[in-house]
Amino acid sequence: MIQVNDIHKSYTKDHETVKGVSFEVGEGTIFGLLGPNGAGKTTLMQIIATLLKPTSGSITIDGLSADKDVLEIHRKIGFLTTEIKLDPLSTPNKLFDFFAELYDIPKDQIQGKKKESFTRLGIMPFADKKIHELSTGMKQKASIAISLIHDPKVIIFDEPTNGLDILTSKQVTDYLKELKSEGRCIILSTHIFSVAEDLCDEIAILIDGKIRAQGSVDDLKKLTGKDTFEQAFFKLYVDNHKEDA
Repeated sequence: MIQVNDIHKSYTKDHETVKGVSFEVGEGTIFGLLGPNGAGKTTLMQIIATLLKPTSGSITIDGLSADKDVLEIHRKIGFLTTEIKLDPLSTPNKLFDFFAELYDIPKDQIQGKKKESFTRLGIMPFADKKIHELSTGMKQKASIAISLIHDPKVIIFDEPTNGLDILTSKQVTDYLKELKSEGRCIILSTHIFSVAEDLCDEIAILIDGKIRAQGSVDDLKKLTGKDTFEQAFFKLYVDNHKEDA
């Protein structure tokens, strides 16, 4: 479903943010990118979502080239960024209708889709409130509803539980499990160990722009000889991170 092939990204000639990253993700799989701030996770996610062009390398999504078939890919992916940028004076109701029309969803289907999505995520009681009046968690859930409005086959979520309370975080992770069970292909970036352990079938540890290890939680614990995933990550970090001179 997704093939990421030797992706490099440089913003300046002296600094490379992503350094030759490759991996594949199949249907019905949640693939996690775990790493510290500055590891290159967000840059990589934006490249996969075709919002940034790589310096070199290639990406294929459902047989489509991210270099040539951008519009077709946009109809297949749902992307959630770490930065919530919903119109503060609009409402979840109005935003859902607006984006549904952008995706050419038939008008007779919009209200049914909205009811299903808003009910599942607990948005319905807040559907007519201004975005600036909503809590961080409710804004995040509204963003998720909008990003999935067109039933994308591929879901790319950058830190979907960042800053959420325990209950809201569980709603989001439970929803991602539902989407996985429907056969969606999901790439998820996070720096929260429990989220990665709970959700991800496979995890790539990204440190200083490179994947330093990849596999299931058990694979990574065996690789490092550690008893917990958290301990495994920190061993990989200590072994692979180099401070700038």
